[in-house]
Amino acid sequence: MTLHPEPTPDPGSRDDLREHLVRTRIAGDVATSRENNLDHYRSLANRDPHHMFGLTLGEGWSYRDVLDLMAKSAGVVADPAHREGRDTIDPDRTIDAVEAMGDVIAGVLRSAGARILVATGHPTGLLTVHLALARLARERGATLLTPAEDWSYTGPRFGRRRKIRYLDDVAMLDDRGAFVHTHDPAPMEAMIAEMGEERPDLVIADHGWAGAAGEAGIPTVGFADSNDPALFVGEAEGKIAVTVPLDDNVLPRHYAPLTAHLVARVASAL
Repeated sequence: MTLHPEPTPDPGSRDDLREHLVRTRIAGDVATSRENNLDHYRSLANRDPHHMFGLTLGEGWSYRDVLDLMAKSAGVVADPAHREGRDTIDPDRTIDAVEAMGDVIAGVLRSAGARILVATGHPTGLLTVHLALARLARERGATLLTPAEDWSYTGPRFGRRRKIRYLDDVAMLDDRGAFVHTHDPAPMEAMIAEMGEERPDLVIADHGWAGAAGEAGIPTVGFADSNDPALFVGEAEGKIAVTVPLDDNVLPRHYAPLTAHLVARVASAL
């Protein structure tokens, strides 16, 4: 019996997607405050490990450098005098990055026997996007990797042991039976160590899962909020192939049109 991929969902027009991103605050005037954004930019400039996502940064990334990059890459307000209130993500930058991500994923899937690793630190938000991408990769003949399942550790910001678990081939961090939000690169570092020379052709991830993979030289695409500048800096340094700017914690159902657009972009590029 011949198996056929599921029909590609109707992504609608670019204008439809832009309107949806703004209406649901995935982009446009987002919930993340200006104060929170600027605090995290300073933290990254000061090389706070919690905000570096496993990346090492070159020289020259001052607070103003990070702000300038985030204005260019994500569309936050460029004026350093804007210190409080709302901040923004440019929906057109989001869509452009989604399409660039789709092209990268398609390029990998065009190779027979592609090996892909998917992981998320956002089990209450972006998980729905990662599940769709894992399903798409399987349907297109890729092998989904699941290294270091049940590997556990006690991190510096929590007192209990957490472990790597997979849901439909998407890696997440488990804390006593619940998938949890994490910035930590340690789980991805453990996965990379277990894989040795048998590395994936692509990692699709966010937070420290993406940062650690990019730092290790693995082709990586990721999603990041406007208060998480590390992956954008990693992209500027050539360690991350594409970073999609978006609010990473709206209601999961709100990501459906963005996911449809991304899946359709991959399909059209194959």
